[in-house]
Amino acid sequence: MKCYGKLMAGKNQILNRLTKTPFPENIRPMLATLYDKPFNSKEWIFEIKWDGYRVISKKRKNTTSLNSRNLNSFDNLFPGITRSLKKIKGDFVIDGEAVAIDESNRPSFQQIQNHHKTGQGNIVYYVFDLLWLNGYSTELLPVTQRKELLKELIPGLDNILYCEHIAESGVELFKEVTKLNIEGIIAKKADSRYYENTRSQSWLKIKTEHTIDAVICGYTEPRGSRKYFGALILGVFNAGKLTYIGHTGTGFNFSIQQKIFSTLKKYSAAKSPFTNPPKPNAPVTWLKPRLVCEVKFSQLTKDGILRHPVFLRMRDDKEAEEVTFVSQFPGITNKIKHG
Repeated sequence: MKCYGKLMAGKNQILNRLTKTPFPENIRPMLATLYDKPFNSKEWIFEIKWDGYRVISKKRKNTTSLNSRNLNSFDNLFPGITRSLKKIKGDFVIDGEAVAIDESNRPSFQQIQNHHKTGQGNIVYYVFDLLWLNGYSTELLPVTQRKELLKELIPGLDNILYCEHIAESGVELFKEVTKLNIEGIIAKKADSRYYENTRSQSWLKIKTEHTIDAVICGYTEPRGSRKYFGALILGVFNAGKLTYIGHTGTGFNFSIQQKIFSTLKKYSAAKSPFTNPPKPNAPVTWLKPRLVCEVKFSQLTKDGILRHPVFLRMRDDKEAEEVTFVSQFPGITNKIKHG
């Protein structure tokens, strides 16, 4: 196997950093820290941030599996990806993103979110990291070397695509993805290792819009001609406790509101999940803090409240406990140096 041979052939400086390990069973992926603006640096590489589902894929003795970031199986949702993985030689663990490409050849989160019901969207698997190969963990290699091995591993398949990157020029890539109305870019320190289940400052996500994930903590009664609910009350976890960050009553059409409301009712609670509950201007139905949505906003006030938040979508691929203040707001990353 060409890639395996390259991995094992006479590069002592690489071999000394590799560890022979059993086939890994449960892997939660490394996560990126939110950052507020693009930059250029010789010490970093830059990739497109795909708008899909994070997927860890595995192959061992011709048996393949797909798992979400929370270890849920995606095998039944993406059978085409599973079949294609069997065409790749060797045993491996790969990190990537399953993406639905719409009619305009752009990523569509809505299509991948509804794919199990509608079948819409051309599902592709963009792979960007190699974590284990033929008996050896590659997580201690620099990301650039892991990607080099991954690129050589992947054959020409229609639905498994190697995620290319560029070096140094993050600002230029960010301008291009902004023109294409793509979610953003990922910056990775070129010498960074892979740390499972860790939100690292060696990986940064830079979005083209101000967006965050928020826990839905309640909803207000509708007014006027509106049905179902008025606004969603939003929070994030801060030191293990929910903190109120605002509410949003825009971004819904009738069908979306109806669908969301049918889900909200399942999580009604007798009391507020906040330690210090806000005082909305309409009666509130509180919820158990289980549901996550994504909103865009114009600014964050000094007291931590979102200005002009607009609902974008539900995030059924995220657990509420993952939505923390530290991970959601870019101000905490200002001290990162780019060399």
